[in-house]
Amino acid sequence: MSFGGIPLPGKPGTFLHENFHGCIENLNYNGVNVIDMAKRRKPQIYTVGNVTFSCSESSSVAVTFLSSTGSFLALPADYSMDSLSVRLQFRTWNQEGLLFSVPLSHDPDPINLLLRLSQARLLLLLSGGPQNSAQVFSGQNLNDGQWHSISVEVKGEKVSLTVNNQKPATMEITGRSQTPQRTTIYIGGCPLFQSNFNCENPGRGYQGCFRLLLINNHPVNFLQIQQENMGNFSQISFDVCNIQDRCLPNLCEHGGQCIQSWDQFDCNCSGTGYTGATCHNSIYERSCEAFRKTGSQSSVFTIDLDGSGLLDHAQVNCTVAEDKVWTVVGHDHMRPIDIRGSTPRSPFVLIFNYTISPYHLRSLVTSSEHCQQEVIYRCRKSRLFDTWDGTPLSWWLDRDGVKRTYWGGFLPGVQQCSCSLDGNCRDMNYFCNCDADQDTWANDTGVLSYKDHLPLSEIAIGDTNRTNSQAELQIGPLRCYGNRFFWNSASFYQESSYLHFPTLQAELSIDISLFFKTSAFSGVFLENLGVRDFVRLELSSPSTMNFTFDLGDGPVTLTVRSPVALNDRQWHYIRAERNVKEASLQVDSLPLELTEAPPEKPYRLQLSSQLFVGGTASRQRGFVGCLRALTINGVTLDLFERAKTTPGVNSGCPGHCTSDSVCHNGGRCVEERSSYACDCTQTAFDGPHCRKALAASFESGSSVLYTLQEPFSGILNEEARRSPAGFHDAEVAKSQEKVSFGFLTRHVPALILMAHTLDQNYMAVMLTSNGSLQIRYLMNKEKRTEMFSPKSGSLADGRFHWVKINRKGQELLVQIDNTITQQYSLSPGSALSPVRSVILGRIQGSDITDKELVQAGLRGFIGCLSSVQFNQATPLKAALQNSPLVTVIGHLEASSCGTISSPNTLSDTHIRSDDSAKSDRGKDPPKKADQNDLALIGGVVAAVVFITLCALAFIIRFLYRHRRTPAPSGITGKMHRPSIEPPPYRAALDLHKPHHDSKEYYI
Repeated sequence: MSFGGIPLPGKPGTFLHENFHGCIENLNYNGVNVIDMAKRRKPQIYTVGNVTFSCSESSSVAVTFLSSTGSFLALPADYSMDSLSVRLQFRTWNQEGLLFSVPLSHDPDPINLLLRLSQARLLLLLSGGPQNSAQVFSGQNLNDGQWHSISVEVKGEKVSLTVNNQKPATMEITGRSQTPQRTTIYIGGCPLFQSNFNCENPGRGYQGCFRLLLINNHPVNFLQIQQENMGNFSQISFDVCNIQDRCLPNLCEHGGQCIQSWDQFDCNCSGTGYTGATCHNSIYERSCEAFRKTGSQSSVFTIDLDGSGLLDHAQVNCTVAEDKVWTVVGHDHMRPIDIRGSTPRSPFVLIFNYTISPYHLRSLVTSSEHCQQEVIYRCRKSRLFDTWDGTPLSWWLDRDGVKRTYWGGFLPGVQQCSCSLDGNCRDMNYFCNCDADQDTWANDTGVLSYKDHLPLSEIAIGDTNRTNSQAELQIGPLRCYGNRFFWNSASFYQESSYLHFPTLQAELSIDISLFFKTSAFSGVFLENLGVRDFVRLELSSPSTMNFTFDLGDGPVTLTVRSPVALNDRQWHYIRAERNVKEASLQVDSLPLELTEAPPEKPYRLQLSSQLFVGGTASRQRGFVGCLRALTINGVTLDLFERAKTTPGVNSGCPGHCTSDSVCHNGGRCVEERSSYACDCTQTAFDGPHCRKALAASFESGSSVLYTLQEPFSGILNEEARRSPAGFHDAEVAKSQEKVSFGFLTRHVPALILMAHTLDQNYMAVMLTSNGSLQIRYLMNKEKRTEMFSPKSGSLADGRFHWVKINRKGQELLVQIDNTITQQYSLSPGSALSPVRSVILGRIQGSDITDKELVQAGLRGFIGCLSSVQFNQATPLKAALQNSPLVTVIGHLEASSCGTISSPNTLSDTHIRSDDSAKSDRGKDPPKKADQNDLALIGGVVAAVVFITLCALAFIIRFLYRHRRTPAPSGITGKMHRPSIEPPPYRAALDLHKPHHDSKEYYI
């Protein structure tokens, strides 16, 4: 790396471009002071030409004001000639700060002149006296870290401000009764104790650098002030500018904008589609599976196929068809194309450009359980394969550009069509209908379903140049369903066993998510080591989860303690994240454990060993149990395949909770001895599979008041709610809300939901007079209410709508009907204290001063509300189930407005068919296409069974009467649902040991 010029290889001293002429200071590369090394003639530094270590220009001495509360410099100034001038240069990252304050008049009416940074602009402020309250602004974006020059001059009754040699801004001083002969200028701030000072600062002090300070055209010697104690000062560094650019490099991910102050940096994620402290996490779902049973059966949605990975979000068409959710990706040649005049040497070639990139296509196909693409080919005297030697006359290229000659509906590598597979070709001497070469229209339509070859990238048709030869081609969109990774799992039955994967790429950020179930008391889920750094995720005790990492300056451990044991042989969810600003750990629905990264500490996690999953490098404290859906930075590790070749580990996991379609809407699958059950406690739904949306009709005056028992409602069950271990310090977890509900109304304005805090602040969701949705936050009574109105049409249209609101810290995300997604930022320092109560509908008396909110609150809500959830609280469900936590005023009647379309966006569950649904519980109804045949067969079988039973009954009665032998009083036996569980691989890992004694049934 060269500085000051570009050397020509092999010819030192010559340059391709004109070299730099001037001075360079503070040259640092990766923390190394390059100029200092050059001065000391270190062998790593090679200098060419005339390089000196002093600048010909007069060097300026800079000073750094270190504290926004304690730094100041007080200097005397002469004001005898009724004039005063102050000139200086400054650089800072802060938007606010006092540059200087000087009194222009003393008693009886003191007048002070202040120059402040306000919103990164300069504000010249005249305060004090009955007639003096003037201010002028000048400049903008002055907190960019660059040097800016300012000049303030007081001449008689006029004051002028000049910034960066631009046009000056002026104002007048009137009513000065006494002009001091000498005064004091306070630079950067005011003394903390002002018994003998006359300094005014209505805001923060200044943090940043000053240089070239001139008072009345006399330069100020900062070194002389330091050495001879001329003037008063505090918390100042002399002869250095300690400014640090925290946005170089930009540590915000996915195009986030880095915004910094003197002490820290923040990331503005607006418009990126990502959220979090460093814009690491996607705001979109990863697949169409999450949009199952939404209001629209087929619509265009935005998904992020790899979550926090490198791929950007993309728009796809999600189609719900019976028991499957299809992701449909179109291309630029969807219509039928007529083909004539093509030959094998000059074929008709069609290249496909899809609506998403090739990288997105590969990710979609890889993660899907099944993909297919229909090829519709109609022909007349147009063959696909040569009849003599089988040379293909037409072909297509797969996603990697490899030539393929098999046709739709058949297996790879075989030059045949679907009619050959079905045995119904027009001429059985040929494997394709078109190869019969007849002068009539034939059809060789088929479906390509070999995933590794999809989608088609190009197709060539080469036999349409003969008389009456013609072909018609139409290539359908790529269609995929299912998620092959969500149940990708492995079973560990030895503490010394583990799976190994390549080293984690987690230098700046990492997020880890997985599901586990175990009966062991402890175990390490994963570990990756470096020379000194490491990262580890482990179950340290039956109820304690630890996430530990070390950046070389000592380990940092985040701990979540569960009020119930986590080794209960049930599936539990973990998500751990670490970035340069913070680290967090989430277990199930327990409160988030969060810690902020300390400033001025190492922030790079440097790992070198392979990743150990289910164990450690020392082969001790390994995990015994099941792991599934292990995803790191958007990439799901293939545990199933890796376990096939690893001793001590089996592919897959035993149990009945093996299909992500068994429990919906965030319901928790609970293992039973011979089946499964769905725990819907923490959802706004009910029913065997948490599919039943709970809705109610509200009339004028109807109101539901739900009282939360503790600040956090994320505990798993009522027993846990009574446990003291469920309480976390509210200051540890970042303030956040997750709200979702469905509604239908034609009445506005309307108050849908309102959450009150312990200190009388609130969050409210309402419909305005024009039917638009509005979210209001009052987080501090000293500030104004913050309002956010997503751009949409009127939602009071008598149609059903779904709304999802997520807030974490200052970031607010609003989704309406899964088609409108908008991000907002609340004011800095926004934090809603613990919520005490949630109100649905009309407010029954309140001290709220917001007139529009009061008007909507008095009207309440008239219509239907469905599946209301506020964090883990479900107020509407509790009201319909007569919970003692709920007070209902007015008429409230159960409704079915939300049963047709219910949301599935809050949960991470995915829907696909699975063999585990063979048990009675969890079966889906037969498809409509099969119902007629099933009915006919069922009728015949029923008739035969009925006749047989009648005959048997007659014979038994006859034998009983004649033989009179005693019959047994009853036949006992055990009924078990069919089980797909494989034989247990170890007694200690009997994850599905029955919790209750088995029951006997009598037949």
